[in-house]
Amino acid sequence: MLKQPDLSNLSKNDHIDQFLLLRKIEIKNTKQNKPYLFLELGDKSATLTANIWEKFENYLTALKVGDVVKVVGNIEDYQGNLQIKVSAITKPDISDNISPADFLPKSKKDKGQMVSEFTDRIKKIQNLHLKKLLENIFDEKGIEKFSLAPAGKTWHHAYLHGLIEHTLEIIRICDLICDIHPEINRDLLISGAMMHDFGKTEELSYDNSFDYTDKGKLLGHIVISAMRLNEEINKIPLFPEELKNCLIHLVLSHQGKLEFATPVVPKTLEAIALYQADELSAKVNAYKNAISKNIISESGWTKFIPLASTELYRPDISAGNEGINNSLFD
Repeated sequence: MLKQPDLSNLSKNDHIDQFLLLRKIEIKNTKQNKPYLFLELGDKSATLTANIWEKFENYLTALKVGDVVKVVGNIEDYQGNLQIKVSAITKPDISDNISPADFLPKSKKDKGQMVSEFTDRIKKIQNLHLKKLLENIFDEKGIEKFSLAPAGKTWHHAYLHGLIEHTLEIIRICDLICDIHPEINRDLLISGAMMHDFGKTEELSYDNSFDYTDKGKLLGHIVISAMRLNEEINKIPLFPEELKNCLIHLVLSHQGKLEFATPVVPKTLEAIALYQADELSAKVNAYKNAISKNIISESGWTKFIPLASTELYRPDISAGNEGINNSLFD
């Protein structure tokens, strides 16, 4: 196991001499049109930027996104944000035996337990057509790939095993709303929850960094999920046409609004329930992570978070020992 300090534990003026994953490398220009090399370097805990102003051509040709590199330098503060002032970047020796996977963030929850919960939930499906469909899709190979994938590139559940974690959160929310509103078709809603983001297993690549695949860029996870559903449903004899349409509608509408790139808006009770459950799971996780990573002072406020369109507040920081419990953010 790699033994070195987490980036998230480093502070201004700290020296850095450790392996990091290269997450972005590109040429940028200042307002005076002077070119410089912009890098994003990270580990499991955080990602920091770095700018190289002189003699960066060799780095540009020798390095690529997904490379593990040895970085020597110092942590500095620029306009309230920590970044790395690089002294040197080198590639590790083969003998260092370091894998890019060592630097990818992972869910704090146990993968095996999540897989067990997911497969147990499939067993509770009463509708035989839906149950057969889910068993076929989430076979041994399917659940292994599904349980490894992240749920996003950066915003929510953006870590290995994040997709199954996010999906299980939605399943629990959907089960609760079905208890409150028995008019909702529970089997249909839970099946839609299981499949709503299934396409992310093909939309995202996550071998050495989180990025979009060519297929993901061209089709998107919603279309990939819907296509897979249609393909698998057509293999099951006498699968009801209305059930098929309602299930695929759940996938197509789960992002809720046309401006959010959903092909259709929710038009059934199950669809609106899935949309709201998805929003709740995604937003709480994203805000929690943004708060934990972007607190900039003892005031408890983060910097402005573009995806949230606001600063975020963590009251326990300024409340002292008698404040709100902060265990969620540890």
